[in-house]
Amino acid sequence: MQELKLLEKNKDIKNLKVFLRVDFNVPMQNQAVSDSTKITKVKTIVEDLLNRGAVVILCSHLGRPQVKGKEGFSLEPVRSEAEKIIGREIVFVAEDFKNIISQKISENKNLFLLENIRFDPNEEKNGHDLSKKLADLCDIYINEAFSCSHRKHASIFGITQFVDSYAGETIHQELTALNSIVTDTQKPVACLIGGSKISTKIDLITSLMPKIDYMIIGGAMANNFFKHQGFQVGKSKIEENIDSIVKNIITTASKSNCKLILPIDVVTAKRFEDQGANKNLDQVENDEMILDIGTKTIASISNILQESKTVFWNGPFGFFEKDSFANGTKAISNTVADLTKQGKLVSIAGGGDTFAAIKKSKRENEFTYISTAGGAFLEWLEGKVLPGLKVLEIKN
Repeated sequence: MQELKLLEKNKDIKNLKVFLRVDFNVPMQNQAVSDSTKITKVKTIVEDLLNRGAVVILCSHLGRPQVKGKEGFSLEPVRSEAEKIIGREIVFVAEDFKNIISQKISENKNLFLLENIRFDPNEEKNGHDLSKKLADLCDIYINEAFSCSHRKHASIFGITQFVDSYAGETIHQELTALNSIVTDTQKPVACLIGGSKISTKIDLITSLMPKIDYMIIGGAMANNFFKHQGFQVGKSKIEENIDSIVKNIITTASKSNCKLILPIDVVTAKRFEDQGANKNLDQVENDEMILDIGTKTIASISNILQESKTVFWNGPFGFFEKDSFANGTKAISNTVADLTKQGKLVSIAGGGDTFAAIKKSKRENEFTYISTAGGAFLEWLEGKVLPGLKVLEIKN
């Protein structure tokens, strides 16, 4: 396991400015936070730093403003929610960071939230000047954003070149929990991979197959496998030009002695507003969309999970946002939670959509471990080096 630099509990940080990189990339509805889990996760470290006399500067991104424009991506509404959760006044700093923070510190303010760091195009470019500018705001840098640590961005990577830098306690706990499970994996192991894009998960799928017993694929990504098998997928979501990837997965499964499990029936509808009908794969019509796994598939997956000792899960198995098409994902969530609760299964789930799906089933506290990190969680599982953590390693 990586040994990361942690801020000593007895270090005197009174009057020091601590730059805390957090993940406040939270779901929003009508300019209000709809799920505050990520904010709650950092409440303890913020309170600890403030109680030790530090000035805390929170920094995060929200969405992808460089692609979609800035409107609707300000962190100001997040500040309001964070104030309620942390129970402290938070000064929002939209511009001229250094001068405004200095002025407010003189007015005895000690907790700040910077505007969406991705409003600056140099964040995602890991710009030298922005990295230095952020470092100049503080005496100490702490990374509490595991979910962003696969990014070589200014507030994750670049800043650490200019200031004393540490991993946060939450990141440390997350990696410790994940490592303890992965290094002592109990077999049989099942991996549930859902969501919409195979191309973003090909590395994960092929790297895990030699280590696991069952690779269970669902969600929209299964549609490409159906098409490869010669089934009609109608108006279902598919990825173009990835037949070679599908073949590679099938070949890797065979060589690895890993059973590749695909849905044997599905739930279809002509419109998202419809209730949906359970159908065999050869019954899907030209004007229908595949939006969930069917009852026979749910039963088959349930049987595999009951035989397994460890499960990794990333990605929902249907269009779970609509209740009509949430049955497959909900059934998996309930089965995994029940078996975990009974001590029969070690369960690890990761990714924002996966967490949202499990939370919708109200079973989020009954898994062995759930990570809200998406890409970082996947890359970590693949065994890749995360740049944002690499720079925080203890040097021998």
